[in-house]
Amino acid sequence: MRLKNIALALALATALAGCNDTLDSVDVSKIKNKVEHPLPSRIVAEMQKKNMPRTSPIMIRIFKEEGVLEVWKAKADNRFDMISSYQICAWSGKLGPKKKEGDRQAPEGFYNLTPAHLNPNSKYFLAINTGFPNRYDQVNGRTGSDLMIHGACSSSGCYSMTDEQVLEIYAFARDAFKGGQSAVQLQAFPFRMTAENMARHRGSEHYDFWQMLKTGYDNFEVTKRPPEVNVCEKRYVFNQQVEGAATFNAAAACPPMSTSPGLMAALASHQQSYEVAYAKAVKKLDGMVWYEPSEAERKAVVAEKRKGRDVAYAPTGTSLEAGKLMKREEFEALMARRTAPESKPATTMLASTSARPATAAERMKQDRLPRQQSEIAAAPTAEPTATADASSSTVPIPVQNPMAYAAPPVSDSKKRPFWKFWSQE
Repeated sequence: MRLKNIALALALATALAGCNDTLDSVDVSKIKNKVEHPLPSRIVAEMQKKNMPRTSPIMIRIFKEEGVLEVWKAKADNRFDMISSYQICAWSGKLGPKKKEGDRQAPEGFYNLTPAHLNPNSKYFLAINTGFPNRYDQVNGRTGSDLMIHGACSSSGCYSMTDEQVLEIYAFARDAFKGGQSAVQLQAFPFRMTAENMARHRGSEHYDFWQMLKTGYDNFEVTKRPPEVNVCEKRYVFNQQVEGAATFNAAAACPPMSTSPGLMAALASHQQSYEVAYAKAVKKLDGMVWYEPSEAERKAVVAEKRKGRDVAYAPTGTSLEAGKLMKREEFEALMARRTAPESKPATTMLASTSARPATAAERMKQDRLPRQQSEIAAAPTAEPTATADASSSTVPIPVQNPMAYAAPPVSDSKKRPFWKFWSQE
């Protein structure tokens, strides 16, 4: 019964993510000026209700596993509140950061989006460059280019929305820049960094990286203001104060730094509660392993959405829809079957999976959570590889997004905290 409750809670998380699937009826083909198209009246009314100036700063948060993009906006008191949430139509790869060009991974981390990152001439309706690689990515040897938040619902390392969704997201950024915001912070996470989610993914090879991201996540949860982000010793640091002329250098040792007493106390209280919740989650999940689905398995659960659409339209379901909790022995048996001589090679990493052999359709019932029979029938008969993902003729993948410009380099110089962009100091 406990396992059923956990699985149900994970499924409900997707349904309750608050995604904005009730966009005003907009025929994007009839919009004369998509760059200046105003936000819909329902959003303007909500901003007025929350005491948010129309051109106040925004922040964007992305959660891969839940498949959600959130727009947060500053109120008159400079605290941020969520103003809109969208279901991500497609993201490629699996949970974990992007490491190299062509790996089909969507970025995870903290990125600065300036007006130069807006691309009104995108081949995918409208686009916002994520700013990858940032200073952290560069100093750690990570490569990649033209990674966007864009329309068209097709992804090769990007976060792809519908055209109607990206029209709104672009308008939020445009208005904030018009109001004087110098840079919009993009926070891209693998999942909501709750105690239970961290416990569920504690066996991942990316866990240490995610723990580092969680520090920034916690800073925002405590302050409701985008944290000041710097990089030193090849790692992120958040809301750190330095004395005198000291500066941050991504590759060098961190300068003497400190956290303000008020923030330190708030973070300590938050961490204390987290540790209690984490211990409970680990106990509840004892003996269990999270099966992370492949991109092809995520596409299988939304196969019906592709019917009657253009071949380039390639939505992906969420990891919560396509994944599941398994007993450790069942997970190990599954991995053993996939590494058997008659199967394609597979990486047997805890809480992650790789390419499914050609008999995926036959094994779907025993390897996946129960689904509707129509969904099982719609599953692809062969899974693409993790790098190409193009072996299935039913799931076309576009080529890398060809943007016409490069994102500007990010300086290592000291900068004012994000929330101060809105102040009149």
